[in-house]
Amino acid sequence: MLLCAPSLALAQAPASAPSPAPEKERQVDFSSDTLTYDDTTEIVTASGNVQMTSEGNRLHADTVTWNRKTGEVRAEGNVRVVNPQGDTAYGDNVELTDTLRDGIVSNLLLVLADGGRLAANRAERRNGYTTLHRAAYSPCAVVDSHGCPKNPTWTITAVQVVHDPVRHRISYKGATLNLFGTPIIALPGLSHPDGTEGGGTGLLVPDIRFSRSNGLELSFPYYFKSAPNWDATITPHVYSDVLPMIEGRYRRLTELGAFQIGAYATYGSRMPIDTNLVSTSNRSFRGYLEGNGRFQLDPQWSITASGRYVTDRTFLRRYDISRDDRLRSFVNAERIDDDSYISIAGWAFQGLRVTDVAGQQPVVLPAIDARWRIGDPVLGGKIEIQANSLAILRTEGQDTQRAFASARWDHRSITPLGQELTLTAFARGDVYHASDTLLTPTPLYRGTEGWSSRGIAALAADMRWPFIGAFMGGTQRFTPRVQLVASPSTRNLSIPNEDARSVDLEDSNLFALNRFPGYDRWEDGSRITYGAEWQFDLPRISFRTIVGQSYRLSEKESILPSGTGLSDRFSDIVGRSTLKIGRRLSFVHRFRLDKDSLAIRRNEIDTVFGSRQTYATIGYLRLNRDIDPTLEDLRDREELRLGGRVKFANYWSVFGSTVVDLTNRSEDPASRADGFEPVRHRLGIGYDDDCIEIGLTWRRDYETTGDFRKGNTFLFRVALKNLGR
Repeated sequence: MLLCAPSLALAQAPASAPSPAPEKERQVDFSSDTLTYDDTTEIVTASGNVQMTSEGNRLHADTVTWNRKTGEVRAEGNVRVVNPQGDTAYGDNVELTDTLRDGIVSNLLLVLADGGRLAANRAERRNGYTTLHRAAYSPCAVVDSHGCPKNPTWTITAVQVVHDPVRHRISYKGATLNLFGTPIIALPGLSHPDGTEGGGTGLLVPDIRFSRSNGLELSFPYYFKSAPNWDATITPHVYSDVLPMIEGRYRRLTELGAFQIGAYATYGSRMPIDTNLVSTSNRSFRGYLEGNGRFQLDPQWSITASGRYVTDRTFLRRYDISRDDRLRSFVNAERIDDDSYISIAGWAFQGLRVTDVAGQQPVVLPAIDARWRIGDPVLGGKIEIQANSLAILRTEGQDTQRAFASARWDHRSITPLGQELTLTAFARGDVYHASDTLLTPTPLYRGTEGWSSRGIAALAADMRWPFIGAFMGGTQRFTPRVQLVASPSTRNLSIPNEDARSVDLEDSNLFALNRFPGYDRWEDGSRITYGAEWQFDLPRISFRTIVGQSYRLSEKESILPSGTGLSDRFSDIVGRSTLKIGRRLSFVHRFRLDKDSLAIRRNEIDTVFGSRQTYATIGYLRLNRDIDPTLEDLRDREELRLGGRVKFANYWSVFGSTVVDLTNRSEDPASRADGFEPVRHRLGIGYDDDCIEIGLTWRRDYETTGDFRKGNTFLFRVALKNLGR
């Protein structure tokens, strides 16, 4: 039945005055099993499964009486009121206005749209604001996964609670936090977001930490959100052993993209990380600045930027911000469409290692790379054209400029016998300029002072021959592969080497046209590369392995240094094996064997076993390449990494990890390790359910770097849903 509220009676206006617009009639829809109407008192009584709707507000009850004179609505018996935002109020009896927005409720239960609950002995709502007396709030579930009742993990009880629908906040008077049913702490002046807007301005839950370098640390983050598209967090850090530090973070979403900026600042002492220097502290400003963002200017053009700068080398480690030992900053403008790619970028680096010299850190500006793919086939193949330009500047080191243009033609076909044959033709012309070459400590990387140029050409044929069949109830595929590459002698040593220094033969570059990692070195001569791949698949089980080697046909001495696996005519043997069993096991093994002695030159294992909640990880790396120690970026190393998490008792878990340096001086003469040197241990216990997270973590560091001292660090953290989380 549709009932219309009476319209506002209007006094008759003078003939010369315009008539005011009548108030829009408000409509109330409701249905029930029975309905009575008293003409004298103008009271409507609905009984039995009453459902009433007005302006998006819905009421359900056993009985509803409506006084059309006063506009009062009284609902009794299993009362439920739902507002347009999805919040639901339950009560024994409710007195409402005929808009169903305002009223008084006894024994209220208010279920918010995000699942949070407010319960009270008595509540009233005026103009959308809900005030509850002797109330309790919790965002936690009150039933378990089987639908059985359970006590919420945490609640806040208060003398009075006010829900502000405009600010989307819940405010308390006389509040107390109860954890697992036990009162923990009084919370005077508490207010927090109601969860409908993803959080709001307010104090977040503090973090507690203790470290050997800084002593006891308390952090008090305060969150600002004045608009849906931006927020900020200010976090003071207070320490017992050093001066305080302030941290700030700002995030913003714009019409073109998003960006964020973070900063740390303090005043304190720092020590040099070089152990050969006299250990004297220097008190000054210390800080760290970082930011990144991406903007899509139109469907093709975008700009991506990231910046990082720290005042000194040990700040990030001492205050446990990051363990990076080299910071990169860049800005990159890109244009991408179906057949072309253009990148215009600039890069800057900051080295934090002991061996890093500030004046030798490169600034790359500009770095331009453009590629075009010709859509129509040429001689049955695809052509890709590339143009590249690069300028590297150093304040106390070598400067290098480079430009080249190249063209590559690839033709793929299937022979009548089922072989996949790929033919490749490649040509490139380079122009270089280098200055201050004597400032580069490694002569092999300097190149010729001044201008130099070279031409590069190569022809290649790559054939795969897959054989597929059934095996042990599954499917197997065996694929032999042979590649022939021919390239005339190339001027390499007269060209500066900036991006092709860390050479290492592995399965990923075994069949590459150029096994050097960058553009500044080119592998010339003729060679044949051969190998095979075997793949075996069962339901939820997959195994893949590949192994291969190459042989250089020309007798010319290689420029590839000894230890890379490519210096002799026969290369070392490389391979990779991968095993996956459902989501429970992932195993990857990479190796390189010496071609003569079959000694292991590279042995790398990465495996993850278990589920998302209980798992173990194992990582092992050994590089035993015996490379000339005068070359850069090619140090041998042996390292073991272990980690894991075990979940128990539904929400509890223990977790830990360790990193052990197994390097000894026979592998790296510059290393001070004795073959078993712990680097870092971590062990913790945590509780995590749908509305609370509690964690206690212990970490021990075994390396001292400047004012970052080895020792123990303890971190205690609590995060509550809708309350600082």
